[in-house]
Amino acid sequence: MPAPRKIIHVDMDAFYASVEQRDDARLRGRPVAVAWGGRRSVVLTASYEARPFGVRSAMPLYRALERCPELVVVEPRFEAYREVSVQLRAVFAAFTPLVEPLSLDEAYLDVTAPLTGGPSATRIAQAIRRQIHEGTGLTATAGVSVNKFLAKLASGLHKPDGLTVILPDQVDALLAGLPVGDFHGIGPATAAKLAGMDIRTGADLRAADPAGLTARFGVHGAHFSRIARGLDDRPVEPDRPHRSVGTEETYGHDLRGVDAVAARLPVLAQGVERRLERAGLAARTVVLKLKFDDRSVLTRRVTLPLPVHAAPDLARAAARLLTPELLAGRGVRLAGITAAGLVPVGQLPTQPLLLGAPDSVR
Repeated sequence: MPAPRKIIHVDMDAFYASVEQRDDARLRGRPVAVAWGGRRSVVLTASYEARPFGVRSAMPLYRALERCPELVVVEPRFEAYREVSVQLRAVFAAFTPLVEPLSLDEAYLDVTAPLTGGPSATRIAQAIRRQIHEGTGLTATAGVSVNKFLAKLASGLHKPDGLTVILPDQVDALLAGLPVGDFHGIGPATAAKLAGMDIRTGADLRAADPAGLTARFGVHGAHFSRIARGLDDRPVEPDRPHRSVGTEETYGHDLRGVDAVAARLPVLAQGVERRLERAGLAARTVVLKLKFDDRSVLTRRVTLPLPVHAAPDLARAAARLLTPELLAGRGVRLAGITAAGLVPVGQLPTQPLLLGAPDSVR
């Protein structure tokens, strides 16, 4: 048997808000939300002072202000966040070339054979957190374990400014009592579907028939069966490029008509916006995906003259692709929006950019 890998997951604490508080002393100790202005905006990051009020990332800004009237709203400064991200990458690179960035403020590191720091992954994680704080004035939380899934899980257990190690002999007991919604990769919609199968905890997921999970969720079901046992053989992939990011939703009842489908696009677009923001990316191409009641799948895309990242622009672009002729009287079982042609965020447009003709993907 090969020796277990040593994987660290590093996640900055309330990254955008922490940078703003670091750079503006007036914000320190106050509830802060980083968000674009406007009622349709969503919170990109909330400071820890805002979280006791129930303010969370991905929450509509108007709702965050209802919960916390004293909330200070700051527009994002991506140049400042990218500058810190470069510093983080330099710290990581001193310990290992095997670094897989997930966003500007989050990464996996494989330190099985580190460049420096000795054989202890825990001590390397401590050194990384210390160097980050000394170099940027910000705190980071780290998780250490034998694979990516467990390291990611560990980093979420004790935030902010924490370090958690999950050893192999701790895995079974830890996962058994964990709600499936706390497993990375199982979102609220999937957790609800699992609950409908009477699968609510890691123990339930481990006991479930792997063939049944695969039949219900495809390749994702096979992955769920493995992570329920703490198994994850995915390697750390250095500098894996983002080709596209997307969000889709399957509906309990088929959507009928353009208006019904269009009404769901803003929620999908907000999910895409959050992923683009975390990666510091914008999209030149927007893809609309529809799965119909006859199980056929159709996608259409539009290429824009300038990249966009904001949910309203993404939703408007997708809505342009949605026509009665496209639906042809069919019910829509699933809808999705994908952002492609990704580029680093630069000068973002202030007006919707909806030029360009849609073209068929398949």
